[in-house]
Amino acid sequence: MRVLLQRVTSAQVSVDGAVVGRIDPAGAGVPHGLLALVGATHTDTEATAQALADKAWRLRILDGERSAADLNAPVLVVSQFTLYANTAKGRRPSWNAAAPGPIAEPLVDTFADTLRTLGATVATGHFGAHMEVQLTNDGPVTVLLEG
Repeated sequence: MRVLLQRVTSAQVSVDGAVVGRIDPAGAGVPHGLLALVGATHTDTEATAQALADKAWRLRILDGERSAADLNAPVLVVSQFTLYANTAKGRRPSWNAAAPGPIAEPLVDTFADTLRTLGATVATGHFGAHMEVQLTNDGPVTVLLEG
């Protein structure tokens, strides 16, 4: 599983022109939140998703070297199969390392649900939909987690 974390001051995801998930850290009284782009591969398990959710929640990349857990910062979770693009040959990426929907969707859901269990306010996109993601990356701070 791969999770691309971005420290954001705002983020939202839309499907067909309608906002389906949004975080507003300032409205929650914190300087930052996290955008988590989540991709799964064939060998990932529920335990992998849970471990990476815990790591993302506790990773100290927010204001003052604090974590989302420290600040109770909101998290926007968006599925992102393209994190498993294979670009080793030619100019057309291969997606064969990305898990198919029936495997990946429950893992992305487990990631988001684990964050909620840990105490996070979580918004999500729609798995498999064509999504438009808008964000303001602060820093910029972008970190890749792998499990």
